[in-house]
Amino acid sequence: MRFVTFSAAGGRRRPGIVIGDSVEPLGAAVESLEAFIALDARARSAALAAREPAIPLAGVALQAPLAPRKNVFCVGRNYLAHAQEGARARGEQLSLPSVPTFFTKAPTAVTGPDATLTLPAAVSSQFDWEAELAVVIGARCKDVAEADALGVIFGYTCLNDVSARDLQRAHVQWFKGKSLDDTCPLGPWIVDAADIPDPGALDISLRVSGVTRQHGNTRAMIFSIPRIIAELSRGMTLEPGDIIATGTPDGVGFAMEPPVFLVDGDVMEVEIEGIGILRNRVAISAPVGAR
Repeated sequence: MRFVTFSAAGGRRRPGIVIGDSVEPLGAAVESLEAFIALDARARSAALAAREPAIPLAGVALQAPLAPRKNVFCVGRNYLAHAQEGARARGEQLSLPSVPTFFTKAPTAVTGPDATLTLPAAVSSQFDWEAELAVVIGARCKDVAEADALGVIFGYTCLNDVSARDLQRAHVQWFKGKSLDDTCPLGPWIVDAADIPDPGALDISLRVSGVTRQHGNTRAMIFSIPRIIAELSRGMTLEPGDIIATGTPDGVGFAMEPPVFLVDGDVMEVEIEGIGILRNRVAISAPVGAR
């Protein structure tokens, strides 16, 4: 089942599910996908049973599935080859953490599928890409055991952790360089966790203007999704609708020789097995970096 947030003919954001080439809106009693995720199992079933007549998918605009009120949780350096390429590019010796490295992206960075990412050249000249599998939490939880972690997941979606590399270096931390507006495209929908029995074995790739830059598999994660949830929830409450970006494979631009960054007009496509393709065009006020 694919859950979406959509608008039709300039109307308000509405939640629905995609069935074939149509979207079936959830009943009027469910105002948003965030509200649907927060329901208990019985109420979710009732909301699904009260779906409205289908609308052709071609006649609606898909939005970011969620408009989170909290920061998006992210895991850094969670694929060995990516950690290796980053250390090499920085001229450092590789040192892997013993626990996941967490950081966050501001909710104002979130945007949707097919949205144009307006990235300011005056702020950064080194915008980079990072294809990631994102987990959406489906139950309020704390101190979750690894063995139980998959049970608190509502679903999965694609995320592109667009990063301003020069800001990361200048601020000596990751938050500012990863939280600019339009740097967290999400979507195109959330796939029900029941439809992805093993999130630890999914192909993931990213193309920039038709050129494959990243291609990996989630089985190469250093910290598994259950371990990530267990570590993040230790002493800290996770809530329905919380988003966790689980890290990116190797192939990012700053680690290439020479480095390659996004330029005006580039089209990025994140593709994850069992989920789909998240596509976004880049609009930069002046050419950035070298091809």
